Amino acid sequence: MTRGGMWRLLACIGIAGFVLLPLVQAIVLSFTTTLATEGVPQGTIGLHNYANILRSPELRASIGNSIIYVLLNVAFCLIAGLPAAYGLARFTFLGDRHFLMFLLAFRVTPPVVLSLPIFILFARSGLVNSPIGIALVHCVFNLPIAIWILESFIAAIPRSFDEMAFVDGHSRLSFFFRFLIPAIAPGIAVAAFFCFIFSWVEVVFARILTVTAGKPITQAITSLFTFRTDWGLVMAMTVFSLIPGVLMIFLVRNQIARGFVIRT
Repeated sequence: MTRGGMWRLLACIGIAGFVLLPLVQAIVLSFTTTLATEGVPQGTIGLHNYANILRSPELRASIGNSIIYVLLNVAFCLIAGLPAAYGLARFTFLGDRHFLMFLLAFRVTPPVVLSLPIFILFARSGLVNSPIGIALVHCVFNLPIAIWILESFIAAIPRSFDEMAFVDGHSRLSFFFRFLIPAIAPGIAVAAFFCFIFSWVEVVFARILTVTAGKPITQAITSLFTFRTDWGLVMAMTVFSLIPGVLMIFLVRNQIARGFVIRT
């Protein structure tokens, strides 16, 4: 190996160590008892922190709430985003490009700016302390991203693709499910991935809209910080929160890879 290759290898190892060190430390702490309990002295290595998660109704409920509102958010975004993206890709109207840019501009609006009116609206609608309420408000912010991604994939498909299906006698609904969705499956995977990630890590509306119940995993982790914080339990919940994201990446990894290749 040349001297230049050795330096590049050392640089890669250094960067990987810098990036992975916090994660490794979190994983090690998640298996370490940081607050002594009856029969379990401090510093014990084992699954005690993960067992405490399963014993706590609040922590179990937070995990279930997060999974529910994230899956609902992804479903809402895809159901509403596909027809909207198809309309923007296939039809022209006055201000169509400006409308798409307006959607993207709305997405970058700081969530805290809309927190008060959204809380008032959802409180009057009875959607506070409900995973459905969080899913809906996340859909408002994630839908522009889904439309933008799906529109670019649909626009890459020739219009003759649609016309051939309609000539064969397929309705627009049949065309959607039998032809369009399979053709843009990579784009759907990319859109679902980003909607999932943005919703999973969001904390502003999760804090505002879950006052007494329906708290997601991010709020559950925050509530663990007390005068005597059990860092082992905090790290166990943190590691637990990474599992759905890792599973999501594993399940759609091939479609995401194809989607980015097609997009570029």
